[in-house]
Amino acid sequence: MRIFITGASGYVGGVVAEHLVRAGHEVVALARSDKARERVEGLGAKAVPGSLRDLDVLRGAAAAAEAVVHTAVDYANPDMGEIERDTLAALLDGLHDGGAFVYTSTGLVYPDRQGATVTEDHPVTPETSPQPYKVLGERQVLAAGHVAGTVIRAALVYGRGGSGLLQGLIGAGRQNGMVPYIGDGANEWSSVHVDDLAALYVAAIEHREPGAVVNAASAERTPIRRIAEAVAGLTGAQAVSLTLEQAVAALGPAVHALTRSSPMDASRARRLFGWAPERPGLIEELTTGSYARS
Repeated sequence: MRIFITGASGYVGGVVAEHLVRAGHEVVALARSDKARERVEGLGAKAVPGSLRDLDVLRGAAAAAEAVVHTAVDYANPDMGEIERDTLAALLDGLHDGGAFVYTSTGLVYPDRQGATVTEDHPVTPETSPQPYKVLGERQVLAAGHVAGTVIRAALVYGRGGSGLLQGLIGAGRQNGMVPYIGDGANEWSSVHVDDLAALYVAAIEHREPGAVVNAASAERTPIRRIAEAVAGLTGAQAVSLTLEQAVAALGPAVHALTRSSPMDASRARRLFGWAPERPGLIEELTTGSYARS
């Protein structure tokens, strides 16, 4: 199958592209720079020059594909909501009737459940989500009736030494000698290994379930304090409890996410796609796996 993917030069998208190539698909990847082109071609994909703002390029690449996988995102870009809306409009406009479209969302679309498990049926709204444009993006994809749209809501992604949150905590430990958590740090997070996540993308492309929304998470739930302690051990730092006010003053408002706890039930992905996460757990990866080796 000919598949067009965005974000293949990045963390999640690169592993997804690698898995798609390994599964025998012809993968065409958006590349906004020479470095990105070298990265995606090294994965076995064909590069198409352009960025998420090049709407004609996106439309044409989608029109030439049988499926589209959208993983590209820049959470730090204040214009990302507008970019996402226009990107999706171009990709969906280009993709032919019956084509598959897999949209990358996040567990952060859910409101903070304070430890209660969330399924895909839990209501999500832009007003209550820390990532409102992802809620809107989900709706945009699922409303496009001419394509077989699937939404994947990923938990904290880890593995291969990557993940923005984990790299941020590792950087804090190495630079400041301190890895923070909020309060008692007992709030639990779900997580998913990047290779297990990529396997779910392949399954969603090959076994279409139009309109499906699925959580991507292993069965493991990890308290934030345990993550901080593992990162502290990795970096020779100290895991430190801070109040929310202290954490915001030291690290900025993004640390509000560290207070959340919305563990994710991923049984739907297992049921629909036969998905079975099998890679090492988050703490094992931090203490003896890819992070310890990097």
